[in-house]
Amino acid sequence: MNTAFYLSRSHDPCFNLAVEEHLLSICDRPTLYLWQNDNCVVIGRHQNPWTECDLAALEAGGGKLVRRLSGGGAVYHDLGNLNFTFLMPTGIYDQTRQNTVLLRAVQSVGIDASFTGRNDLTADGRKFSGHAFCQRKSAAFHHGTLMVDSDLERMTSVLSPDAEKLRSKAIASVRSRVVNLRELAPSLTIETLSNAVLASFCAEYGPADAFTTDELPAAAITPLREKYASWDWRFGEAPRFEAELKKRFPWGGVSVYLELRDACIVNARVYSDAMDPTLPERLSSALQGLSYRPQAIADALRPVNPDIADWLAAAL
Repeated sequence: MNTAFYLSRSHDPCFNLAVEEHLLSICDRPTLYLWQNDNCVVIGRHQNPWTECDLAALEAGGGKLVRRLSGGGAVYHDLGNLNFTFLMPTGIYDQTRQNTVLLRAVQSVGIDASFTGRNDLTADGRKFSGHAFCQRKSAAFHHGTLMVDSDLERMTSVLSPDAEKLRSKAIASVRSRVVNLRELAPSLTIETLSNAVLASFCAEYGPADAFTTDELPAAAITPLREKYASWDWRFGEAPRFEAELKKRFPWGGVSVYLELRDACIVNARVYSDAMDPTLPERLSSALQGLSYRPQAIADALRPVNPDIADWLAAAL
């Protein structure tokens, strides 16, 4: 049996992650999947979105936050980045062998790359590829990024949350010095690198039957895409964490302390030096049990205090 190769023409991260999960469920031979996402932050399965990126900056620039199936840290994707996924039956899953495919592909386009640490590929002492993994009973995948010409300034801005506002029990990302491969090989394109990865994969595992993701059954992909696009998956899966927000208004200062579980407020404490002594208790009561969504919080607090409602909605 030949190996399999799938190429996605979509830049929708929810669609591409849905395809990946479906391919994992049907994997019975070595499979390579190449895909690109546009303008998004992808967090690991057990990460907290509010502590991993600046959601306001991400959304203001038309970006989206998505959560993947694997563990690991938060990454920024745009069309200057190529994503790969190796899907293997568990009996032949071999991370070193899969990394070798990538290393040979990058070296074949004239870049002196090497392994560092456990999961990174580097060139010129800087990281251009980070990896994550997912294991199921009969199959596993190994996926990651290959940075060709990503917007590093935007990546830095959206992966910089306000650490003073949030305290989380989630797994935090570790940032590393990064490099775009085009800096080291100015003529390199996504298409050239894609072809190099495919050629290296076939040299290692054998000839591949080629498919596009358009050929996959919509009945299988659509429900998975809806899952990845849902608020419950992207935000509701957040681990327990705490949020602390403070602001001074012309009529007094307010401090809000929230304890959250599954992105719902399970405990709210509000303190204020405002003249109205009932304000903290009314705010705390209104916040209790809400989902951590700006609109839900604004709607609940507006009858109590419009200033605080607008502030908290904008701050989240």
